[in-house]
Amino acid sequence: MKLLVTGCAGFIGSNFVYYLRKYKDSFIVGLDKLTYAGNLENLSKLIDEEKQRFVFIRGDINNNELLNHIFEKYNIDVVVNFAAESHVDRSIFEPHVFIKTNVLGVQSLLSVAMEHWFRGDKWLEGKRFIQISTDEVYGSLGPEGYFSENTPLDPHSPYSASKAGGDLIAKAYYDTFQMPVIITRCSNNYGPYQFPEKLIPLMIWNALNHKELPVYGDGKNIRDWLYVEDHCKAIDLVIEKGKIGEVYNIGGHNERENIYVVKKIIEILRRKTGDDKINEDLIKFVKDRPGHDRRYAMDPTKIQTELGWKHTYSFEEGLEITIDWYLNNLDWVRNTISGEYLKFYEKNYLGR
Repeated sequence: MKLLVTGCAGFIGSNFVYYLRKYKDSFIVGLDKLTYAGNLENLSKLIDEEKQRFVFIRGDINNNELLNHIFEKYNIDVVVNFAAESHVDRSIFEPHVFIKTNVLGVQSLLSVAMEHWFRGDKWLEGKRFIQISTDEVYGSLGPEGYFSENTPLDPHSPYSASKAGGDLIAKAYYDTFQMPVIITRCSNNYGPYQFPEKLIPLMIWNALNHKELPVYGDGKNIRDWLYVEDHCKAIDLVIEKGKIGEVYNIGGHNERENIYVVKKIIEILRRKTGDDKINEDLIKFVKDRPGHDRRYAMDPTKIQTELGWKHTYSFEEGLEITIDWYLNNLDWVRNTISGEYLKFYEKNYLGR
């Protein structure tokens, strides 16, 4: 199987590429534009060790000429589209950037895939287009209930609206052309390689440096947390067993208030480092962001019953593993923030 994994240098994309290493007969083309959140250090082991099974290409999913070259050269069977602008705060200030990647980029990928997979009047066998989406397209929940695959889309930020737009474009290609599209929507991911602007890695980094831990509003916003390896397992099952044209929600049933997450990080870091300066005095409540959804919670019944998926890690177990990873990879955080690995890659790899 030959896979095109877009956004491969990002948090979830890089974890998924590493997850695929267990399949010795797979060949992976990784495509990433390398914006601020695309970190080539995430892929350093693959670049150095998996030259026969992995190739990295720096590029934009809006570049149809490049996409056509990739499909022609590597005869792609499966597209897994992680490529996305994903930070809600940034979308408020730069919505046009999110629309370009999350809507127009999806359409570019779909059109090029269709050009190469549709022959005569039928689709080639074994092709799959997996559109990776988010629970945020559903909007905000009250204190009860869960998002199901039939929940109407109700996005509240430029980010979630752009992701909903990409989903609808993908759905339209299935409805209109019967293209082999499957959409997955996941809850909040956490784990290794997450860019330090997101809640968990930001709190870890700030706490280790005795900086303020900013918490929006009253800290009572609730998210359903999913350890990234569990998400990778779910996507793998969707590729193998998922029904064309369907949507699958992927959630961890690990709902926690933001303030609980922050306090738990403090507790674990104090225990692991013995640093008394890491304490709740670092917490600072700040003005809530516009359109901040109160609660997300996913119902994963469909993917559990139809595909046999179940999550492995509780939130507390996954958080312990995540914090251990960051404590053992502080140079990664520094290099990520400064972009040092990209500079190294451009000097030593690009152009060869």
